[in-house]
Amino acid sequence: MTTNTTATEATADTATDITTDPSTDTPLAREHAPRLQWAEFAPEVYKAMVRLDAAARKGVDPVLLELVKIRASQLNHCAFCLDMHTKDAFAAGESVERIVQLSAWEESRHFYTEKELAALALTEAVTVLTDGFVPDEVYETAARHFDEAELAQLIAAITVINAWNRFGVTCRLVAGHYTAGQYK
Repeated sequence: MTTNTTATEATADTATDITTDPSTDTPLAREHAPRLQWAEFAPEVYKAMVRLDAAARKGVDPVLLELVKIRASQLNHCAFCLDMHTKDAFAAGESVERIVQLSAWEESRHFYTEKELAALALTEAVTVLTDGFVPDEVYETAARHFDEAELAQLIAAITVINAWNRFGVTCRLVAGHYTAGQYK
């Protein structure tokens, strides 16, 4: 991870200036400015999303929840959510290896439990609906590892992170400024 050595506040009209990576003194690309601080202009929607997120996480193992959120965020290319949930996963005690391997979890199955693998497969199926639907095999595998209440909560959590990702990607929210647990 790199740390900014010089930064100015990002506004809608400017991007943050980042001079160098302090570990190598190599110039870094400029940080883009967010397109829109959507929560500021739709505060009731934001508050509803926060309540929905809190309701969806109930009963879901916190480490599993972060793995699911990271994987969905990888698939949706949401840098803001990747930054947030990776930091939260580390704070929850998750290992570097398991987070690094998430993008290739199918080839790195030995890093995860069967229950986690079922959750990751379900996360991908729910997130990538362009394939048409959630395959029966994926759903049935998840149903073998989670009771109905747990499965319902997991599906809710996957759905909620996908919604957050859409806000983050559409508004180009900027990664790198989140502190673990900041929004909990």
